[in-house]
Amino acid sequence: QVQVAESGGGSVEAGGSLRLSCVASGATYADHCMGWFRQAPGKELEGLAAVYTAGDSTYYGDSVKGRFTITRDAAKNTVYLQMNNLKPEDTAMYYCAADPYLQSCEKGLNRGRDVFGYWGQGTRVTVSS
Repeated sequence: QVQVAESGGGSVEAGGSLRLSCVASGATYADHCMGWFRQAPGKELEGLAAVYTAGDSTYYGDSVKGRFTITRDAAKNTVYLQMNNLKPEDTAMYYCAADPYLQSCEKGLNRGRDVFGYWGQGTRVTVSS
């Protein structure tokens, strides 16, 4: 069983930055896909970024390209989401997800809960104008 835990959310003014962290613990695998998602009130889950813990390739949703950066620390089973130039429309609950069997980390961003097996409880990000 894999446990996923996010941290780092908070309140920030527009134009500010936040860094979210996500740790996957429990059963460990040599490589697994970890991704960041968000869900704003009344909206669907949106895939933001994903990366393989043992690889260098990163994948991004169109809405955050150029502003958000996903990085990983394989030794710690941790991924980070650096969010810059935050906008009020970035306000949402942010979730981290992990899956050791996902064949396409990139496609997983579009399929969310259908393919990622392990999810954190979420961390809230509020951006004020």
